[in-house]
Amino acid sequence: MRILPAVVAALIGVTAAAAPAEAHSKDRYVKVGYFTQWGIYGRDFQLAKVDKSGAASRLTHLNYAFGPVTAAGVCDSADPWADWQTPFSAALSVDGVADTADQPFAGNLHQLAELKRKHPGLRVLISLGGWSGSSYFSDAALTDASRKKLVSSCVDLWIKGNLPGLSAGVAQGIFDGVDLDWEWPGSDGDAGNVVRPEDKHNFTLLTAEFRKQLDALSRRTHKRYDLTAFLPAAPAKMDAGFEARRIFKYLDFGTVQGYDFHGSWETRTNQQSAIRVPAGAPDSPDFSLENAITAWRSRGAPSSQLVLGIPYYGQGWTGTSGLFQPATGGAPGTFAVGTEDYKVLKTLPAQGYTAHRDWRAGFSYLFDGTTFWTYDDPAQISQKTAWIRSQRLGGAMMWSLDGDDAQASLTRAVAAGL
Repeated sequence: MRILPAVVAALIGVTAAAAPAEAHSKDRYVKVGYFTQWGIYGRDFQLAKVDKSGAASRLTHLNYAFGPVTAAGVCDSADPWADWQTPFSAALSVDGVADTADQPFAGNLHQLAELKRKHPGLRVLISLGGWSGSSYFSDAALTDASRKKLVSSCVDLWIKGNLPGLSAGVAQGIFDGVDLDWEWPGSDGDAGNVVRPEDKHNFTLLTAEFRKQLDALSRRTHKRYDLTAFLPAAPAKMDAGFEARRIFKYLDFGTVQGYDFHGSWETRTNQQSAIRVPAGAPDSPDFSLENAITAWRSRGAPSSQLVLGIPYYGQGWTGTSGLFQPATGGAPGTFAVGTEDYKVLKTLPAQGYTAHRDWRAGFSYLFDGTTFWTYDDPAQISQKTAWIRSQRLGGAMMWSLDGDDAQASLTRAVAAGL
């Protein structure tokens, strides 16, 4: 379905006549795609597919997820085999040449180096933490000494490229910066995470230490390093963990979680990433992109440094009669109950599902009379990118690239919209 510019403008509350005055150069917006370290296994998704699909040429940043923070308060690899050891065949390599036993290192990092050679404008960041890798962030950020220790270890491993057991600096130049995915300072994330009230101020001090050490390295290498952070949509988590007026002095930008507003952990169907709270929504207050961005702005975050998260997957329920209705459980998914990739969901209309769109609220869903999936497709992304432009935000972030189809339809829609 093709969305006409005037229609999109009307739906997001911008007149067609005003839209051109709001426009920016394409270089104005960042387009950040997450690549998951583990995607090379069951998902069979390699960096070669990011290149061949056309996604790489349409991104400004690629975030490699994740590097954990250990109990010892340092950066480490969660999976050295995936990161720098596993060899890729010619068919699965970015440059079409098979890895050999005598090359300095292999794995995803070698493929990232190949991807950057092919796309020299692409900036690659190491994402630290994530949902299951944030357990010890609070400990590592607790004191000046512990912060210096953590940041130094991260810069040494990922930026300077000093991989354990290999030649010094073997992987230098692959990463152009650091993305902080502490989930969450000052509030609960994954079970077992260390959480302290002091996390809020310590997160600011941690961003300052990263900026200090990255800038010091810049003076030696004459290369600019980016520092970004993944930020929550919930106002309570913002207040518990982030000093918005301070952290953006050190961050290049922050990516705001624009998804998982609702999901199969709840017993009622709902939207997971709507622009606005839909009419008839059962929860008040409720989550939406508008509410999340407004909350960050009201706390002092600059619009131009807020980058909106977009999901490449859907949330689903089964045993239901429709939107905002009780469900018996999560819908079956390929890798987990209740979630499914866009590349699978896009095939469901041919299997008896009907697509529904709420253009005013800005979300879509599929329903077959029993099973319900809320998701984003290219048409929905066109509406979201128009909203990003109208709000003068910094761009879009996508979790994660392996959920897209083989033609990178979602990434192409993001790039076309920005």
